[in-house]
Amino acid sequence: EIASCLVGSEMCIRDRVYMIIDCHTHSQNSSDADNDTVIERCERAAQLGLAAMAVTDHCEVNRYFEKARYKIDYEQKYDEYGFKKSFENSMAEISSAKELYSGKVNLICGVELGQPLSDIETAENILSDTRLDFVIGSMHELPGHDDFAFLDYSHENIPNLLEEYFNEIYKMCKWGKFDVLGHLTYALRYIQGEQNIKVDMKPYEEIIRQILKTIIQNGCGIEINTSGLYQKYGKTFPDFKYIKLYRELGGEIITVGSDCHSTRNLANGIKEGIDLASQAGFKSCLLYTSPSPRDKRQS
Repeated sequence: EIASCLVGSEMCIRDRVYMIIDCHTHSQNSSDADNDTVIERCERAAQLGLAAMAVTDHCEVNRYFEKARYKIDYEQKYDEYGFKKSFENSMAEISSAKELYSGKVNLICGVELGQPLSDIETAENILSDTRLDFVIGSMHELPGHDDFAFLDYSHENIPNLLEEYFNEIYKMCKWGKFDVLGHLTYALRYIQGEQNIKVDMKPYEEIIRQILKTIIQNGCGIEINTSGLYQKYGKTFPDFKYIKLYRELGGEIITVGSDCHSTRNLANGIKEGIDLASQAGFKSCLLYTSPSPRDKRQS
C-alpha cells in the first residue's frame, strides 16, 4: 500500500500545509549513529507531531557476515562487518516499538540496503523478511574501495571514481528490488562537502539520466535526502536539478528523509525538501505503510 501525503482534500505541498513524514532515519542499530533507541526516536516523533517516521538502519550487504568470510586485499579505514546482527536487532526493535506505539506514531519498518549487488542471494534473503515495509537502495562504497566517507580524495582520480560510482548505481537500479534510490549524489557529501573539491557534473549527466529512466521503468522512486542541508554540502541529495529532471522524465514516486543519525536531527530539512519537490512539479510525497509487493523484489 502506498499512501500519499494528504491534508483533507488538499495535497500537503500545494498550499504549504505540511504533514511531516521522515522516511530515512537511523537508530542505535546503525554503527555510525548515536545511541538513540527506536523508542527514544518514537518519543521525539510524537513530540514533533510527525505524521509518519521510517527507521531505516544500515544493512551493508558486502559486510553482512563477519570479516573472516571476505577476502580483503586492500587497506581499509572502515572496518565494520557483521551487519546481519545489527539488521536482526533493528527488525526486532522496530517491530516491538510498532506494537508499543500503535495509534500514537505511524512507525514504518525499513532498511537502508547498501551494495546489494555485492551478494544478490544475501540481499534477496534480507528482502524476504516479512517485517519490512520499506527498502532504500544505496551505494556507499565501490568494489575494492573504502566507503566514500573514508577516502582521501587528494589521492583519488575523482572523475574515474564518479564514473564508476554512477555506473554501479545504474546496475543496482536495473536490478531494482528496492522501493526508492537513496541519496543519488551521496559521494558529493564528502568530495565537495567535506573536502571542498569542486566537481564538474557534466560528464555524468547521461548516466544519471539513464539511472532515473531505469528507476521509473522499474516502478521505483527516489528520495530527497535532506541531510546535506544541515551538513557542509548545503544541498539535498540529489539537488534540485536532478529532482526536476526525474519529474520531467515522468518520475512520480518520491520520499523525503532527513537521514538523521541522531534524534536531534529528526525531520531536519523535511519542509525544505517538500518545497523542492513542489518546485519540481510534484503534488505529493509518498510513504510505504505496509510491505511492498514481494513479487517485485523476489522475481
